[in-house]
Amino acid sequence: MSQHSNSLDQSTFDKLRRLYIIALSTIALSVVISQILIRTHLRRQESDSTVINIAGRQRMLSQKLTKDIVSLSSETAISKKIDLKDNIKSTLQLWTVSHEALQNGNDSLGLPKKNSKEVIEKFNLLNPVFDTISVAANTIINKIETNPNAALKIYTSEIEQVKAHEGDFLNMMDAIVNQYDLEADEKVDWLRKLELWLTLLTLFILLGEFLFIFWPAAKSVKSILADLLRAEKRAKKMAFDADELSAAKEKSMKELRALSRAMDDTLLFARILPNGSVIHMGNKFSRLFKFSKFNMNALFWEILSFEENERAVIEDLINKNKKTGWQGEVKASTKEDESVWLEMAIIPYSPNDDKSELLIIASEITERKIAQIEIDRLTNKSFEEKMSQQKVISSKIIENQEKEQNRIAKDVHDGIGQMLTGLKYNLESIDATDIKKATAKIEHLKELTSNIIKGVRTATFNLTPPELTDHGIVPAITKLTQELARLTGKEIVFFNKTDFTQRLDSLAEINIYRITQEAINNAIKYAESTHILVSLSHSQNILSLVIDDNGKGFDPKTIKRVKTGDGGMGMTFMQERIKYIDGRLFLTSSKGRGTRVTLNIPLTSSLRKEN
Repeated sequence: MSQHSNSLDQSTFDKLRRLYIIALSTIALSVVISQILIRTHLRRQESDSTVINIAGRQRMLSQKLTKDIVSLSSETAISKKIDLKDNIKSTLQLWTVSHEALQNGNDSLGLPKKNSKEVIEKFNLLNPVFDTISVAANTIINKIETNPNAALKIYTSEIEQVKAHEGDFLNMMDAIVNQYDLEADEKVDWLRKLELWLTLLTLFILLGEFLFIFWPAAKSVKSILADLLRAEKRAKKMAFDADELSAAKEKSMKELRALSRAMDDTLLFARILPNGSVIHMGNKFSRLFKFSKFNMNALFWEILSFEENERAVIEDLINKNKKTGWQGEVKASTKEDESVWLEMAIIPYSPNDDKSELLIIASEITERKIAQIEIDRLTNKSFEEKMSQQKVISSKIIENQEKEQNRIAKDVHDGIGQMLTGLKYNLESIDATDIKKATAKIEHLKELTSNIIKGVRTATFNLTPPELTDHGIVPAITKLTQELARLTGKEIVFFNKTDFTQRLDSLAEINIYRITQEAINNAIKYAESTHILVSLSHSQNILSLVIDDNGKGFDPKTIKRVKTGDGGMGMTFMQERIKYIDGRLFLTSSKGRGTRVTLNIPLTSSLRKEN
């Protein structure tokens, strides 16, 4: 069967290749021939307008020549007579050159060397009239040049000859111009007919190719694909047996247990029912709040605090957000009555159609929260003292945040926990006796595992990169854009416009890196961007970093107090960090036109001081 399919595929595709080559060659040949015919005809018509213009100008030159010659009969001043003679001479020269060029061609004037039989006959009738006027005009010029003071009567006869033949010249020249125009119109009509016939020929060729090449080829391909799909299904059904499914299930269960232990030991992780009953609580969560896993019917808010007010707040949060999810800060207390601040996310999750749960992912932020409370306490002191202490405490906050980068709850709650739980339930539900359903579930589990790995890698990359500490902001942002582009599949490019290579103060580098990271993540997660450009430039005093994306954008007016950073956690994050390094942040966006985030950092205060 396999050998037959291979030979069938090879012969079919060889036939299709030949048919498509013939079809495309025929179309290309018809297009080339059409272009050659049309361009050849157009080249013949390029000079038509020039011929008509010069032929029409001959009438004007004849009238001007006659006018100047007639003006001699009334002119007595020698200087005026000489000026008229010069005008006659120059007009006669141009008139004569154009007359000869119309008949014999002239490359400099763009005139062809070939006229039609009708035009030649008309010029043969015109030439004697032209010669008479030309001879008379030359005679007048010679007589004036010989004796400018001569009386009018010596060239009166020549003036009369010009006047007598001027009307005949105009009439004959009109006939020639009309003949040129008629021939040009005939060429245009011929070209129009040629284009029509070529269009009909092309359509006929396309119709023939559709009926005899493309349509039969499409039916043949459809038939071959159907045979291949049927063969693939039979091969898959024969390839898997119960032993292979059992081995795959055992391997997946081991991997799941390892992942579950890692989550329980590293994350403040729990699963609860919508009514607050605890289903599972991770080891780290249990150790922090001294929770016994034998007491699985306890309510979540009762575990997190022994104070009624704190319990009521947590219970209200869960009840209000059990369908939509929530993220924010929560105050709790341990059994030793120690206050604990948590940054917590509530994620709705449905392991199957008739059951719903809530995933709780949190991180302890007690130290940071205490620092924030201390900052609030300092607001009643003098401005200078408050600003000085605020920078010290803010620096401590940043340092603590960098130490806490191992917490991945902020990234994990968007999908990793949910996918892990789904992976666990799918593995537990595999029935080795039902090979068909088990095969489908194994394929789904492979996809879930790939997504989990990708999410873990993304969360790990969000930790402080070694490039930032070792080499500075430019290599760190370069690595950031490259890794995010690889992990997300987006087009993310970093461009160092002015080749900035200087090292900055460590606090400045950390904050610039985190703001850039937040802006890129916002563009990826919320703006639905496909292309992101990060550009860096600097002057003597300012370092400028611009993040542009082609996402859906938004109206900045809809974000309340965006300038003070109160428009959202992301904007607050960036605004607070830019304040620490005395910089400025600008946000520009509109719906459907992407978003631009601009950072301006003073170099005078941010450059690293060398020892």
